[in-house]
Amino acid sequence: MKKHFLFSLVICFAVTAAAQYKYPPSKTVDSSDTYFGVTYHDPYRWMEHISEPEVSGWFKSQADYTNSILNNLNGRDELIAEWVQLDKLQPARIRNVMYEGGRLFYRKTMPGEKVGKLYYREGMNGKEVLLFDPSAYIAGKTLTLSSGIPSFDGKKIAISYTQEGAEVDVIKVMNVDTRQFLKDSVFPSAGFNTWTYDSKSFCYMWIQNADNKDPNSRLNPKSKMHKVGDVQENDIDFFSNGSYPELNIEPAVYPFVYLSKDAPQYIFSGTGSVQPEIVAYSAPIAELNNKKINWKPLCRAEDKLVRSFGVIGNTAYGITYSNAKNYKLISAPVSNPNWSNATVIAPEKNNQTLEYFTNCKDYLLIVHSDGINNHVSKYNLRTKQTTPVKLPFSGTVDISVTDSKTNRCRVGITSWIKPYTEFDFDAATNAFTPGLLNKPPVYPAKYKDLEVKEVEVKGHDGEMIPLSIIYKKGTKLDGSNTCLLDAYGAYGSSSTPWFSVRENALAVRGVVIGIPHVRGGSEKGEAWYRAGYKTTKPNTWKDFISCAEYMVAQGYTSKEKMAGTGTSAGGILITRAITERPDLFAAAICNVGCANALRLEFGANGPVNIPEFGTVTDSVECRALYEMDGVQHVQPNTAYPAVLCVAGWNDSRVIAWQPGKFAAAMQNNSTSGKPVLMKVNYDNGHFTEDKTVTFSNFADQFAFVLWQCGHPGFQPKK
Repeated sequence: MKKHFLFSLVICFAVTAAAQYKYPPSKTVDSSDTYFGVTYHDPYRWMEHISEPEVSGWFKSQADYTNSILNNLNGRDELIAEWVQLDKLQPARIRNVMYEGGRLFYRKTMPGEKVGKLYYREGMNGKEVLLFDPSAYIAGKTLTLSSGIPSFDGKKIAISYTQEGAEVDVIKVMNVDTRQFLKDSVFPSAGFNTWTYDSKSFCYMWIQNADNKDPNSRLNPKSKMHKVGDVQENDIDFFSNGSYPELNIEPAVYPFVYLSKDAPQYIFSGTGSVQPEIVAYSAPIAELNNKKINWKPLCRAEDKLVRSFGVIGNTAYGITYSNAKNYKLISAPVSNPNWSNATVIAPEKNNQTLEYFTNCKDYLLIVHSDGINNHVSKYNLRTKQTTPVKLPFSGTVDISVTDSKTNRCRVGITSWIKPYTEFDFDAATNAFTPGLLNKPPVYPAKYKDLEVKEVEVKGHDGEMIPLSIIYKKGTKLDGSNTCLLDAYGAYGSSSTPWFSVRENALAVRGVVIGIPHVRGGSEKGEAWYRAGYKTTKPNTWKDFISCAEYMVAQGYTSKEKMAGTGTSAGGILITRAITERPDLFAAAICNVGCANALRLEFGANGPVNIPEFGTVTDSVECRALYEMDGVQHVQPNTAYPAVLCVAGWNDSRVIAWQPGKFAAAMQNNSTSGKPVLMKVNYDNGHFTEDKTVTFSNFADQFAFVLWQCGHPGFQPKK
């Protein structure tokens, strides 16, 4: 009798939930894969045929239904309005600065503009001239400027642009003096590589087609060389597995080439993927026009060089984790790069990780991190001496060198609650002066009323997990606050402190923001990364869960007001966190997230990610992928949190069916009565520079979780 009564309650509750939210139906099919004697069922495999009308129709119905709900939430439009107003208050933002042929080229975004435009000046202080406006180039379309790369003589510039976040480039060539495009047009491309020194040709990354939904579109890419004035059909295969089969370049990786003014006697090539270890080759520049170049290995994966690599003159410099879990900087001659017997430039530090280095005329500028703040030193290339650099204030440091023939640098510093501030830095004198290109930003007084607390949380296995907590001054720790936890945990990418206008706009509204520094990043060095990688990946979401438990235990929030979000590879983190501990979260966002890890390698960008997550063709890695797979861990008749899945229809990195499958599984199985919505951005990819699209996208996401966490400012309109 008692068992029957409880079963009836469950059935009634499920019916109530279904009645409350009339989702477009998601069918299931009898589909499965058997790997190494284990069968994995995949009832939503039909979604992978994403170009089929049935599938695209499902996404459209889900998107319309989701919009009908999110558009009715209070607070959403107010968030957008605030971000728009804050954007208008800011000074012009200048990025991607390059100096060639005595001319300064850069991307500049004015207050209130949706996207940046391309400009140049004659010299550092010349008159500003507009070269390319992506918002006006094609009537009725807002393009995004991918890059503007000037030729070495500064007389031409290769302009790459994309549409609607698709990350498939059109490359056109402009005569800088006349500001007129030449007849050259290259498409499709995955990006620009390099100009030749005579400025008559350039190399770019050729891909098979522009269809991001085609799983073969990015296999076997090539670095092709295009001669200015010629037609694309005549472009030659300059560097690929096809032209150099002896190098055994994998079909999934991107073979690239580049030239460097710091080492003009060489031409360089390499292969790019998510694998952190750098693979590079070199050859004398005299071989540039040879039909066959005699490439010499500069570094191999087994050399364990990661993060930063560069050549100055005849010396190569790289960061390694070989016998250095916190990394060290080493060098070797290009003629004989024996990295096992390299010269140590910056030895490993016990309490800091080596993040990156760059160079100006006389110095290497070396950046370390203590897990929160960066520390800078400079290595004198002539005297071989290293000295510390005293920064204007603490935070995350970005160093860029516009012209490496000088010691002038640009140093930007930011933190969780201090906006990005740029300085001009003279490496020879250590003098910092206010930045000439970028002026300090301006924010209302309430954005100065935020605090940060850095703590360490005991993880499930005893490891101490760093956690950054951002909140409004005077916040009471009584469990009444809405909390948003945001983490990533992949590729060794650390969650470094930076001023997030979007999340800080929540903090000034009383929302507590938590940034768990989970394993899979490298806040604590190479071992921290490898502890959230392939077979150790469960540490990533278990660390996130530990931090959520800490926030509840310390009174920052309660389970009823706890939300989590994960983006891209962070989709693994968030989908597994809520499937493992559905009781701990009120709401979750899977933002363009990897939610179906077992099928990840079967998307267009999947093969290139095998070095990070693994492959189903390996018995151990296959089981690890199953553990990472959110879709596989959705259980029937389970009370799950409210979930918002987000997809970019033009996404070349995480195809829409990854979060789509998770949304369908949750809609068909959750009994909590909480909404599970599938948002589709048809004007977006993995991301976009277009602020109008971006503001609307994140306002929807934040309004959803704040609604579900009971925030009074984000409830449905009556």
